[in-house]
Amino acid sequence: MRYDLIIKNGNVVLENTVEQADLAILDGKIAAIAPHISAEAVEVVDASGQYVMPGMIDAHVHICEPGRTEWEGFVTGTQALAAGGTTSFIDMPLNALPATTTREALQLKLKAAEGKAYVDYALYGGLVPDNLADLEDLADEGVLAFKCFMATCGSDEIGDFKNVDDFTLYQGMKKLAELGQTLLIHAENAEFTDKLAGEKKRQGKTAPRDYMESRPIFTEVDAVKRALLFGKETGCRIHFVHISSVEAIEEILQARAAGQAVTIESCPHYFTLDLEAFEAIGPVAKCAPPLREKADQDRLWTALQEGKIDVLTSDHSPCPPDMKQSDTNNIFEVWGGITGCQNNVDLMFDECVKKRNVSVNAFSKMISGNPAAIFRMQNKGKLAVSYDADIILVDPNQSYVVQPELLYYRHRHSPYIGRQIDCRVTKTFVRGQLVFDVQQGIVSEPVGKFISAKQSFVGA
Repeated sequence: MRYDLIIKNGNVVLENTVEQADLAILDGKIAAIAPHISAEAVEVVDASGQYVMPGMIDAHVHICEPGRTEWEGFVTGTQALAAGGTTSFIDMPLNALPATTTREALQLKLKAAEGKAYVDYALYGGLVPDNLADLEDLADEGVLAFKCFMATCGSDEIGDFKNVDDFTLYQGMKKLAELGQTLLIHAENAEFTDKLAGEKKRQGKTAPRDYMESRPIFTEVDAVKRALLFGKETGCRIHFVHISSVEAIEEILQARAAGQAVTIESCPHYFTLDLEAFEAIGPVAKCAPPLREKADQDRLWTALQEGKIDVLTSDHSPCPPDMKQSDTNNIFEVWGGITGCQNNVDLMFDECVKKRNVSVNAFSKMISGNPAAIFRMQNKGKLAVSYDADIILVDPNQSYVVQPELLYYRHRHSPYIGRQIDCRVTKTFVRGQLVFDVQQGIVSEPVGKFISAKQSFVGA
């Protein structure tokens, strides 16, 4: 047997163990995992001292093409993902124009992505007030799930994304349950957050702390409880995105214990940045839900260590630098989104595995195995024979400081600039093809393929 590639001597992260082993790849698939593989190969990579892990599946990314490619396009966005150790991602239906809420808009998105993606990609459809009749078409086109906002979102531009009212949320859940689909929910009470923000602005209180106080934890908890009630009534599977509080997590876990199909996602910034960091860094660190107080962050870490968080994602939400600026230092005026997908794996490996003794297997499940299972992505999410050879090498002994020149984003701003990270992704393979090398950078042409639910779903 002559393989395309053998990765030798690495610490191979399997589902429940880590084993020093060799891994062989043929035709884009993992062909063998064994203590020693002596067969010939076109290429051999020595991974001594490094972890050989399944690549991250970033289940929350905003690529703004078409329509707002000047914010972030498929080329720069997926280069950043590859450099950060992501081998597949799922693109959110908003921030592009038009939003992915109709069959026609989805086809425009697919056309825009052709030949530009450096990693594999899937798409979400959107649930908005006027598209209940479009949900089945989007499902037929192969979206992996659907996304809605309970918080206010969007603009006056034609085709932009809009948040749902309660009736649309309930009716949408009924339809998605019939279709066997999952609904992702941005859970914040729009009425409270909008009116609290209005009060702050009228009082001239426009600093980072004021923004945080305009979106308090109870607004997240209230929206979570309401969505869970609707989910219970309709039987719709729910995935809560970017949960920022333990209070919300506990509500979700209670519903799960009672039999609801519901999962929890959070993001690196809620674990590595707090209000004090927000005040020091400024608008680049603005996001929604907001960064919390240190005490709330500590409790979130405890929840993660206890296995209460299913998925880690970037919520990569980029924008041009001028959208992160305000002439009056009014935090409410600037774009609320963090540019961060290039520092998912290294940052959180450092913080979870190295600093807090989270097992590397648990970490791997949060970034790879669990998203593959939740969104039913066949042959992805773990290192096993016949699975796609989506593989990253992580060196736990390398340290570096995040600098703008290392970033692949269209606009090289990030709240992590200047931060030392004490591990590093050194290679990223997408279906066995080397895409990123820490010494050489991006080393391939775009190799990413569309992951359609029509090929991915292995059962309801």
